[in-house]
Amino acid sequence: MMSPRKKERKQQVTLFSRLEPYLFLLPFVIPLLIFTVYPFINIFIMSMKQDYHALSGAYDGIGFDNFRFIWDDRDFRAAITNTTRYVIGVVPLTTIISIFFAVLLNSKIKFKGFFQTAFFLPMVTSVVAVGLVWRWFYNFDFGLFNFMLGVVGVDPVRWLARPESAMTALIIYGIWSNLPFTIILLLSGLQSVNPQYAVAAKVDGAKDFLIFWKVTLPLLAPTVVLTVILNVISSSRVFTELMPLFSGRPGPARSLYTMVFYIYDAFYVRWRFGPAAAAAVVLFFAVFAFTMLQLLVARRYKHY
Repeated sequence: MMSPRKKERKQQVTLFSRLEPYLFLLPFVIPLLIFTVYPFINIFIMSMKQDYHALSGAYDGIGFDNFRFIWDDRDFRAAITNTTRYVIGVVPLTTIISIFFAVLLNSKIKFKGFFQTAFFLPMVTSVVAVGLVWRWFYNFDFGLFNFMLGVVGVDPVRWLARPESAMTALIIYGIWSNLPFTIILLLSGLQSVNPQYAVAAKVDGAKDFLIFWKVTLPLLAPTVVLTVILNVISSSRVFTELMPLFSGRPGPARSLYTMVFYIYDAFYVRWRFGPAAAAAVVLFFAVFAFTMLQLLVARRYKHY
């Protein structure tokens, strides 16, 4: 028969063994709660406070006035339009170009290491420094793009000075900055595809393009969906790309007023904390809804 002391020791060991995993998680969970969960919940609460003052914590009441205010705000509607145009311009082209380069890097080519370094270099480069280089690329008199246009007989373009060309310039820069991470994900997806499927199709007489279209691409579809979702989230938060290209302004004549720039301007410049929080909530639900829609469509047409 077990003595009372041994029973107590066994209970202590059992209790500690149950709590031990949670104790190891505490260094991760506590910062997550403080710096992620609490601000996330606080933004929702702040968006409902009318005429909220952050320094004093005072507000006039709870309601949806902040959401009505931003909906009537012309800058907010322009921010939605510009962000949508940017996402539509960046995400599809980034995905298509990344698939091409990922397939190229996955094949046996010369100077493979050099090309991998060249494609992945933007990931370890300062966004501000790269943005300043791209600003020189877009220079009207000495820029690389206008020089290339002059070679083929096209008149130079004022890329950063006119609203009609500023969005195109921003989209080109956004595609370039999103390529490295997208290529890495797609390349890892290609390397996880079993090559025996392609070999079997080649034995049956299928051409390389048909093998890629009918075999490789369907097997790569989960990774493609993941990259599209991540790029939609990243592109919806476009902000840092504007700073070096347009010297901290939202484009010429405020033509590139995006959602995150609206939040930044309302919160830090105009000190309208309620509308800024409401805009952040709208952005969150828009991205969340689009992400869920992508997942549902991908699951519906899943055939592998």
